[in-house]
Amino acid sequence: MKKVEIQRIVDYLDYFVTNHLESHFQIEEELLFSFLAKNDLMRKEAEEQHRSIRENYKKIIQLGVDVDQLSRFADELEAHIRFEERKLFQYMQVELLDEDFRKMSEKVYEVHRKVEEEWLDEFWGKSKV
Repeated sequence: MKKVEIQRIVDYLDYFVTNHLESHFQIEEELLFSFLAKNDLMRKEAEEQHRSIRENYKKIIQLGVDVDQLSRFADELEAHIRFEERKLFQYMQVELLDEDFRKMSEKVYEVHRKVEEEWLDEFWGKSKV
């Protein structure tokens, strides 16, 4: 197993959340979730997961971190992604009118952009020894 200084991981986490994840969450909240009623249970669950992920990120950045906290953050983010893929988006396909689903898809396509990775410290890659 590769040993990486925790601060390198935290620095990347900060970069990733600031430059990619937060804007992704905002797109979901403003575009996708708006097609569901505010009291829809699936919408509320997704919004709660966003809130929790943001809160945990802030704790890591503000209070410092250990390996267990990073691991819990990664697990929570992965569980959220699976929830969206396997439950929320499937639910929306069934619940939304065809026209609303088409509109939502078009809006998402308009704002979707390819992620341009600018992080140089790829600590997860192979070491050049």
